[in-house]
Amino acid sequence: MHRQFHLTLFLTLVVWLLLACGPVSVPAPGVAETSDRNAESITLNVFAAASLTDAFGEIGENFSAANPGTEVVFNFVGSNQLATQIGQGAPADIFASANETQMDAAVNSGRIISGTQRTFVRNRLVVITPRDNPANLTALQDLAMPGVKVVFAAAEVPVGQYTLAFLDKADADAALGSGYKNAVLANVVSYEQNVRAVLTKISLGEADAGVVYTSDVGVTANSVIQIEIPDPLNTIATYPIAPLADSAQPELAQQFIEYVLAPEGQQVLARYGFIPITGEE
Repeated sequence: MHRQFHLTLFLTLVVWLLLACGPVSVPAPGVAETSDRNAESITLNVFAAASLTDAFGEIGENFSAANPGTEVVFNFVGSNQLATQIGQGAPADIFASANETQMDAAVNSGRIISGTQRTFVRNRLVVITPRDNPANLTALQDLAMPGVKVVFAAAEVPVGQYTLAFLDKADADAALGSGYKNAVLANVVSYEQNVRAVLTKISLGEADAGVVYTSDVGVTANSVIQIEIPDPLNTIATYPIAPLADSAQPELAQQFIEYVLAPEGQQVLARYGFIPITGEE
């Protein structure tokens, strides 16, 4: 009887202790390991001009492969939009602009330290038409013909500014004649928010001609035709890149910038039609 009493008392105490401690959580196999891996993952936020979409996409993949646990997340829109977002406090680690004006705006916001920006690539303009070229455009003069539907990027977008500079030079060119700029502008049917929107509209045949960067043409080479803009009328676009002063990953941001400036990064940019800066400095 005593032995049975003691056993009953012991079991009662065990049950009471289990109830007092509450349910015990046992992690499923692999959960701890997964949490550790997620904790080690680092995100690098790169704000980059829309024209860099394809080239930086590849560079980002290469950089992540060389730095396991690093995920490069891109924000690709017009440089003016990116500078505005940065000025409004959007979290970012790197800004790659299609012109110096928008980089200056980011510097003036206080989030990029003046002098930390570096030119990492260059670009140039080209006129494109749909592959079937319904308006039968073959030369720059044809953009001024009545009825031609032209698409430009908006003036606040870098490529839009470069396009207007091209028209100013063309207007003063004897071969095109004064009045050329106004005639072309009269044919503009829409102003797009970034260069990729211009490229898309022309590729889809929604307009007769547009102005984009030469780096954009390679993306849709089979769906557009190029009309070259000669050097005296063209603009060589300068692209600066800089880390954000309040970057959550300052060392990694600097590593990414150095990778873009290194031969590996420059080769990728050149393959996408950009003008590399290798050998300039």
